[in-house]
Amino acid sequence: MRHLMNPMDFSVEELDKLFDLAVDIEKDPQKYAHMCAGKKLATCFYEPSTRTRLSFETAMLNLGGSVIGFSDAGSSSAAKGESVSDTIRVISCFADICAMRHPKEGAPMVAASRSGIPVINAGDGGHQHPTQTLTDLLTIRALKGRLDNFTIGLCGDLKFGRTVHSLVNALARYSNVRFVFISPEELRIPGYLRDMLWDKAITFEEVIRLEDVMGKLDLLYMTRVQRERFFNEEDYVRLKDFYILNKAKMDLAKEDMLVLHPLPRVNEISVEVDDDPRAVYFKQVQYGVYVRMALILTLLELA
Repeated sequence: MRHLMNPMDFSVEELDKLFDLAVDIEKDPQKYAHMCAGKKLATCFYEPSTRTRLSFETAMLNLGGSVIGFSDAGSSSAAKGESVSDTIRVISCFADICAMRHPKEGAPMVAASRSGIPVINAGDGGHQHPTQTLTDLLTIRALKGRLDNFTIGLCGDLKFGRTVHSLVNALARYSNVRFVFISPEELRIPGYLRDMLWDKAITFEEVIRLEDVMGKLDLLYMTRVQRERFFNEEDYVRLKDFYILNKAKMDLAKEDMLVLHPLPRVNEISVEVDDDPRAVYFKQVQYGVYVRMALILTLLELA
């Protein structure tokens, strides 16, 4: 039995197969419409979510399965003090697979160690968000045709952004990927990721001004400054609007540069950018459904 805790749990070859399956699902969804008939997905979300939770539920419903679970820890026995270990043992009696989001780093891994069913990490604190990373990789591969030989800028909250941490780790396995980290000093990429890139001799640079690097990027990955990760309101207010991508900045970019965002956005991408064909963050959401369908099938060994 396999779980998904971080993107590195799958080899590059396994990811290729997963993405091929997702592409086939996109082309012929009816072929997979009953693959999970009689199967149940449990969504155990201890932290708020719109896209990830609904994407998982849509994926399972599209496969002909059903969904149980909770969208708020307050509506589960966690409010009574039940541990994650006990919860997953109970859930294992009801469902065939579980997607778990938790504010505490490592909680889904604890669940996986006690689970009788496959567990998918749907986000744990500021640590990992592997299915968002799978979504990002599929989006890039589908729209750029490759997962190597490009320059990607990651902008915003690079310190707490679990989507950024997961994506950097995943892309570091592909050849000739160059990273540009764009953030204020207080939200720089964590030191362990810098060390990993140095150890692998992967090219990266750190800058503060987005305008200075727009012209060299093939991809721009925008992120919001996450209020929920800050310990005081003053720091959040000071940094929340540090970057705002607008039409003027897009005019500095290559004609084929793509803008991705894990969503939700707040102010970091102006709505005037939405009509730019290079803005693909809503396409990204749709790819998230396909890749989660493929992942469910793979972990249930139904592919």
